[in-house]
Amino acid sequence: MVAKTSIFPKRRMRRTRSRNIQPLLREITLSRNDLIAPLFVDENISEKKPISAMPGQFRYPVSGIAGEAADLWKKGIRAILLFGIPKEKDAEAKSAYDPQGVVQQAVRNVKGAVPGMVVITDVCACEYTDHGHCGIVGETRGGTDLLNDPSLVLMNRIALSHAEAGADIVAPSCMLDGMVGSIRTALDEAGYDEVLIMSYSTKFASALYGPFREAADSGFSFGDRSTYQIHPANSREALLESQMDVDEGADILMVKPAGFYLDVLSEVATLGLPVAAYQVSGEYSMIRAAAQNGWLREREAIIESLTCIKRAGADLIITYFAGEVAGWLHEH
Repeated sequence: MVAKTSIFPKRRMRRTRSRNIQPLLREITLSRNDLIAPLFVDENISEKKPISAMPGQFRYPVSGIAGEAADLWKKGIRAILLFGIPKEKDAEAKSAYDPQGVVQQAVRNVKGAVPGMVVITDVCACEYTDHGHCGIVGETRGGTDLLNDPSLVLMNRIALSHAEAGADIVAPSCMLDGMVGSIRTALDEAGYDEVLIMSYSTKFASALYGPFREAADSGFSFGDRSTYQIHPANSREALLESQMDVDEGADILMVKPAGFYLDVLSEVATLGLPVAAYQVSGEYSMIRAAAQNGWLREREAIIESLTCIKRAGADLIITYFAGEVAGWLHEH
């Protein structure tokens, strides 16, 4: 037996790390209620179609989206985020606010099949414009670019069409100035004051969106989106963007991407509103690819990534892993 002397520690952190004690003292616990599943609805297909850049993810036909939502509901997922791929695209994104548009049909189908599911809709135009930008484009002092105020009018029309279809939450993602205030006014004046706005309030011009552009058919034909999304180097600007959306009446803020921006997420979480973090397509595909190559243990890496996002301050996590993780959490 080793004699106790002053060289041995009084504070032993390992005492709290025994396998039976650890679960009692864990600071962050991941729950199925934390998770939102993004889904792609394609008006051009009749059966689900794999997304090659996102193994394990699919585009769903309008007729099949309710079944997928029902499966997620059975797994314990209580919210989905819908993205649409329309039959027709044009410079003004007319199909984005068509009452019979792809997302509008999908909302009605999901609500008819799973009334309790919280349906969130992405309010943007990049999937619906023939140029791939997030609104109306025209000539500016810097050349052809997104026009802010004409695009606000377009976002109002899209948000209203989603609310009319039955969406619980609209999620404007185009990072326009005045976006939240404009949509809030439009919704309230039309009698949709109970529809929430989850703003993409801190959205970075990230390299991690590549797989999404295949999934949603939303690549841009010229330029980039750096004039209306935040440069990855700028955290003060990111916080200011979220504060402005608080002031304009947002109900939920969002940081996108999640994993590379946990410092920003933790700051946005201090503003007092619920915060969602979007684990984007590139984050998903990197973990998938590394696991498929045997470079890391997939399940552990996924759970770790989501736990760290929640630890940084996220109340909600939008992740393509939602269905799988819900199943794993149910096992425990």
